Amino acid sequence: MFSYVDIEARISPDHPVRLIRELVNDALAQLDAAFDRLYADEGRPSIPPERLLRASLLQLFYSIRSERQLMERLDFDLLFRWFVGLGIDDPVWDPSVFSKNRERLLNTTIAQEFLAALLTLPRIKKLLSRDHFTVDGTLLKAWASMKSFRPRDGGGSPPDAGRNGERDFKGETRSNESHASTTDPDARLYRKGNGRESVLCYMGHALMENRHGLAVRGELTHATGSAEREAALDLVDRHRPGRRPITLGGDKAYDVAGFVAALRERAVTPHIAIDGHRTKTGKRRKTAIDERTTRHPGYAISQVIRKRIEEIFGWDKTIGGLAQVKLRGLAKVKALFTLGLAAYNLIRLPKLLAAPA
Repeated sequence: MFSYVDIEARISPDHPVRLIRELVNDALAQLDAAFDRLYADEGRPSIPPERLLRASLLQLFYSIRSERQLMERLDFDLLFRWFVGLGIDDPVWDPSVFSKNRERLLNTTIAQEFLAALLTLPRIKKLLSRDHFTVDGTLLKAWASMKSFRPRDGGGSPPDAGRNGERDFKGETRSNESHASTTDPDARLYRKGNGRESVLCYMGHALMENRHGLAVRGELTHATGSAEREAALDLVDRHRPGRRPITLGGDKAYDVAGFVAALRERAVTPHIAIDGHRTKTGKRRKTAIDERTTRHPGYAISQVIRKRIEEIFGWDKTIGGLAQVKLRGLAKVKALFTLGLAAYNLIRLPKLLAAPA
């Protein structure tokens, strides 16, 4: 007896993944030239890069922890096979293909080009604001233990023997200048604020348009006290064509005189939240945002909308699994973070495109 299974017929016509796959294919079509440069005409047949990227998106959509679990799901799930482009009898790949292709294909350049191609699609481009944006940063915990944070000169006592040996940090002064992680040297020791614990982490940055709250640019840097403001200026410079006047919302961390002045030099109106906390001496901190900005109704609107950027970070961390990244090295984590921003947009787009104009 023979059974003819039509995967296309097994996917519900109104399933949102249908529109997502259509958008992904349209964006990937714009990357054909980039893929042609990456893959030589000779040698062993390789896995189509479009399939690897679709599989990576599924891993983010469905909170799959590892490539090994992704291949197990791809082996039996018809929806996964249909989305990636595999037939019912096609064998799945070895999980190691993701590791081998991470530098050649699943890198920052391809991830950024994919996000840009997605946003330039005509039906998506009309959803984006060209004048009003928000920027923010978030910490991504590195795949490294605090026990691996050792002196750069090789000194210090190692952990006790055993699989998870104890190590006493009492009395030891540790900083990024004198110490580094032995498992992920690109990770940095950082704490979000007073009273918070220090962790080995990276700092992800996103630029959001304010009309529908979609991520339009992303960046990942070492975690430092000034990284958010430096990355914000870089994101604005890379995204804005020419010197078109725009507004930029942000939280209190961006209320710094030098940063606000740099925005004004770029013809960017700083819709930054006012940091007016009291110092230890009881004096009110002087803000860099003056009345010429706050008196406009648009400032109050930006203060409400800017908080939506936390939805992007929240989805990437809880659903996308980026609360603690499972890759090591700045370049690999940056590519994953950028792809995570594209995945968030794709999840939002079916409802946005279905809404009445």
